[in-house]
Amino acid sequence: MAITDWPAMERPREKLLARGASQLSDAELLAIFLRTGITGRSAVDLARDMLQTFGGLRGILEADQRRFCAEKGLGAAKYSQLQAVLEMSRRHLASEIQRGDAITSSEATRHYLLAQLRHHQHEVFACIYLDNQHRILDYEEVFQGTIDSAAVYPREIVKRCLGVNAAAVILAHNHPSGVAEPSTADIQITERLVAALSLMDIRVLDHMVVGDQQVISFAERGLMPIT
Repeated sequence: MAITDWPAMERPREKLLARGASQLSDAELLAIFLRTGITGRSAVDLARDMLQTFGGLRGILEADQRRFCAEKGLGAAKYSQLQAVLEMSRRHLASEIQRGDAITSSEATRHYLLAQLRHHQHEVFACIYLDNQHRILDYEEVFQGTIDSAAVYPREIVKRCLGVNAAAVILAHNHPSGVAEPSTADIQITERLVAALSLMDIRVLDHMVVGDQQVISFAERGLMPIT
């Protein structure tokens, strides 16, 4: 049955307008993005097929062009639209934390780091550089590694901080496994970085570990070394 034959309040678009996007299932949201189905399959049917094939929304959103376009009913146009939506989402979240703004909300920082780091298939180590008023000077992805580790060199972090005249820094890295729980290695490198940066009077305000749906703060967990 075509979606146009459904009762009005069961159609994804009408349901969204009446109840809000949060009330829609993943398949319904995806169906609105797809707009049309294929012969014998409605947009919702196609969306459900995609969710099963790709293992959920994350699999769809992070699929490369070849993998995405290999599925029936999809193609370069849909892939381009999807990438545009993702980039708009990242830019929207980034607009909450812009150069010159003071860091006042840990929640906004979490959302920003999720948008920047969650999609990477390998581990990435990043820094948010701050001045002495905790205003943002820059964001930089400093090191990239394999699926489960990235080599982090304290000397290079110190050099980058001095290069932008940072008085403080927020460290961050992702766990491609999706589990944000800090590892022993995470704790050890944080201790080394705090010790190295303290010699230059640069404070490490936090180290945030980005997982699939969660960002864990060392500061909130009481894991930040005391200098």
